[in-house]
Amino acid sequence: MPTPKKLQEINEISELLKGAQLAILTDYRGLKVSDLQTLRSQLRPHSAGIRVVKNTLTAIAADNAGLGELRSTLTGPTALVYANEDPVAPSKVVSDFVRTSRILQIKLGVLEGQVIQADAIEELASLPPRDVLLARVVGSVQSPLAGLVGVLSATIRSLAYVLQARSGQLGGSEEAA
Repeated sequence: MPTPKKLQEINEISELLKGAQLAILTDYRGLKVSDLQTLRSQLRPHSAGIRVVKNTLTAIAADNAGLGELRSTLTGPTALVYANEDPVAPSKVVSDFVRTSRILQIKLGVLEGQVIQADAIEELASLPPRDVLLARVVGSVQSPLAGLVGVLSATIRSLAYVLQARSGQLGGSEEAA
């Protein structure tokens, strides 16, 4: 029977796995504490964090969260990177840290409740930020609308020119038109 402290930790890890937009299980064997602090400070601006977890408690929490597939990767020292908002920016931070440190290794990830492999996290890191993607969508929707407005205004403008020209032919003044 787990102690109340361990039950609380299981519940916290389970909530992290369920509630996070992105959770990445990493092997941090060989990293210094200062390296983990550096990674933590890089993740903080993106509403993300890193937490060293015990494998047995994480396995129980994964089962509670309906993510039993995580059990197979829970060997060796494990750190859980979690992102509460945009999953792209923290995945970029972790991928860059993996490339620069050459010690940290990505085991597996959970993206919005679905288990993903390490290469999918790399693909996620290659995506542009959320703001850029939203701007692209807005631009693609706005472009045809701007063209439609241009066509409609050109028709009205042409009608105004025809009426003005006709008014000039009939001897009307420019001001009357």
